[in-house]
Amino acid sequence: MPSGYDQPLYLLPFDHRNSYVSSMFHFKFPLDAEQQAKVEDSKQLIYEGFLAAAAQGVPKQSAGVLVDEAFGARILRDAHERGYVTAASVEQSGSNEFHFEYGEAFAEHIEAVDATFVKVLVRYNPADDAEMNRRQAERLQRLSDYCLDKGRLLMFELLVPATDEQLKSVKGEAAAYDLQLRPQLMCDAITALQDAGVEPAVWKIEGLDRREDCERVVAATRRGGRGHVSCIVLGRGADEQKVIDWLETAAHVDGFIGFAVGRTSFFDAVADYEAGKASRTEAAQRIAGQYRKWVAVFEKARHTPA
Repeated sequence: MPSGYDQPLYLLPFDHRNSYVSSMFHFKFPLDAEQQAKVEDSKQLIYEGFLAAAAQGVPKQSAGVLVDEAFGARILRDAHERGYVTAASVEQSGSNEFHFEYGEAFAEHIEAVDATFVKVLVRYNPADDAEMNRRQAERLQRLSDYCLDKGRLLMFELLVPATDEQLKSVKGEAAAYDLQLRPQLMCDAITALQDAGVEPAVWKIEGLDRREDCERVVAATRRGGRGHVSCIVLGRGADEQKVIDWLETAAHVDGFIGFAVGRTSFFDAVADYEAGKASRTEAAQRIAGQYRKWVAVFEKARHTPA
């Protein structure tokens, strides 16, 4: 069983790779040295926003960054030295099926980065390709066993994309899928992965609109003696009001300890900086302000009766 993690956790995630590089810079892999440096510098800018927010009062013991090794190794080292929570992604970016970013060398990279959390993003729908789900579960069990053996905390970002049949059943409406079908599918996915031997300390969960669905997800993650396992809300690149709604809903539920909201926090600010529409200081302060807003929303809701 995992040791779990039940302290407040407010992450600024910017481990986006393929989608970020293509949408922000219109680069194609492999990158040349100049392109690599440009992407690294943009992630340093996001980190500067995080540090500004931390200096403005975000609780240090709860504040953290999630970034990839490829563009953020220096950031992970610096954040660790400053005493912040760190999380490093280990999944191959841009793949619908989970593979290790560094293949059989995954353990060496985990040890070299030495982050607080080993984070993995997985697309897993219980009703999807059964053989693919089996392959993913086997790789994930291997990662989970490694983390448990080494005393490392596993963070699992669960995405449950709709199958064609599921989407058809709600007349192609993504919002209806999110409300009517996804909550139960998430619970089923969590249960199936646990049964396959995958034991995260923290589940990173797509936002839910109803408190009762948040409660059901927590119940699934904490079943069978997993009482200290927790959930955090991810932002999905949604607009600000939607993110606020998700944070307020989750904060009222015991077992949701925080959030990881990325693109909504930084994308527009970085884009304006890269286009020359904002100075570096202005962009960093915008990121800081957005991150601080999420903290304030979650903290207020957490201490306010539903």
